[in-house]
Amino acid sequence: MTQRGSQLVLGVDPDPAALWPAPVREGGDQDGDLAAIGTGARAVLDHCRALIEATAEACVAVKLQLASFEALGAAGRLVLDAVAAYARGAGLLVIADGKRGDIDVSARAYASALFGGLDSPLGRFEGLGADAATVNPLMGRDAIEPFIAAARREGAGVFLLVRTSNPGAADVEDLALAAGGAVWERLAALVAELGEAGIGEAGLSDVGAVMGATAPAHLLRARELMPGAVFLLPGIGAQGGAVEDLAPAFQPGAAGGLVTASRSIAGAHRLHGGSPAQAARAEAERLRAAAWTLSRRVAA
Repeated sequence: MTQRGSQLVLGVDPDPAALWPAPVREGGDQDGDLAAIGTGARAVLDHCRALIEATAEACVAVKLQLASFEALGAAGRLVLDAVAAYARGAGLLVIADGKRGDIDVSARAYASALFGGLDSPLGRFEGLGADAATVNPLMGRDAIEPFIAAARREGAGVFLLVRTSNPGAADVEDLALAAGGAVWERLAALVAELGEAGIGEAGLSDVGAVMGATAPAHLLRARELMPGAVFLLPGIGAQGGAVEDLAPAFQPGAAGGLVTASRSIAGAHRLHGGSPAQAARAEAERLRAAAWTLSRRVAA
């Protein structure tokens, strides 16, 4: 995951109340089913496409916040599929950020929707075809394994929530366990255990960890517990995290950490001025350069 020398993941979580003005429109009514999605959903699609077009050269992947698309109702899945396809066309990996987690039967259904789809007596139902997805591990191993199995069949991966970026993470994830350590450390051990079978030639696993950039003090211990996990690092920018604090994430190499930012890129014009596309491109390039410089320094 180092194409374009980048560890930057563009978070795409469109808010209909904060779309770019007059975004560049691609495809028009020739997009088939998209012709009937309605003007509001179409505006969201155009915004997402314009954002990806502006920043793709600085990024390795997009992280699609599923809730933002589900909020659009029936049109949301069509828009989600179209945005994912547009990102792939721009050479980017697609991470589905839904933080799914449930009993094994439901987990298999979620995994089918996120990855390779479902074959049934009623026919074939296509999945999103994500390259990775975020998964909530708090229900335990049997709620995680269907996601890992589905991802591996498709050559994809999962990121388990370990120590998240929100302030309330401390309410549960930092609690001490009777057996020793914190809740998040047990989750980290689970990542390492489940990811062992998926370690590739580069020494990195297809089971990664969501480690919030807002709590960088945990990263060194996290790397000790999960030496082969790729860290997905949300919380940069709007949530207060800084790339410069993330050095332990890159100890396994440049691909060991993926820095993710969304609002700070999409809304950069409100802070720095300029056109939305120009400001987003500049902020994405700044973050890309900061992450790349840090990863090279750690490797040295």
